[in-house]
Amino acid sequence: MLHAFVYNETAILVRHWFEISLKDSHLEHGVRLELRLREPQPQRGTESAAQRIVADQPLWRADLFDRVDGRAGAFEAAHFHPRFTGVEPCERNWADEIKATPWDWLYDQLSDIAAVAAAAGVPLTDPAADTEQIRADAPEIVAVAQSRAAIQCGSKQQCYAWTQDAAPTVHLMLDLLKQPDLLDRDRVSPWLAAQPAG
Repeated sequence: MLHAFVYNETAILVRHWFEISLKDSHLEHGVRLELRLREPQPQRGTESAAQRIVADQPLWRADLFDRVDGRAGAFEAAHFHPRFTGVEPCERNWADEIKATPWDWLYDQLSDIAAVAAAAGVPLTDPAADTEQIRADAPEIVAVAQSRAAIQCGSKQQCYAWTQDAAPTVHLMLDLLKQPDLLDRDRVSPWLAAQPAG
């Protein structure tokens, strides 16, 4: 399930995510938020026609993750990506506050989205508009993020139900593991049972 908060120039996408470390096969899950840039679309149809909404270009990502083999709610794998090159995120950035007080940290980020976009190298055309609207919605966005946190996902079935649309990505991770013998195959069994796309 994907939640989208759409504004003038940007959109914020919120969802549960499941990640497999390519290096050592450890498992992570939790809430992922992405700040995306909206792409202007030409008017189509009449004044009553539904219009296209395209929010494709990622600018920033927060991954407030737990390790599956760690303590629930410890945010041991919480990190963020302050910029993207095309669709590829930069390296993980670790900050003490993202692990210690992830919801406060997230609220602070959402309270100045123009600064987040500028740090990503994409200044907004009208920064005040989105900043004010997102700041006003920040409590709701944080609440939705909390509803998709790792601690809300108590089983492999729940995790799969929330991320089954990402099964092709999970299969890509499975294909790229450097130490597949370390994989907890029982925990990933719902994704293993799903047929990869294509």
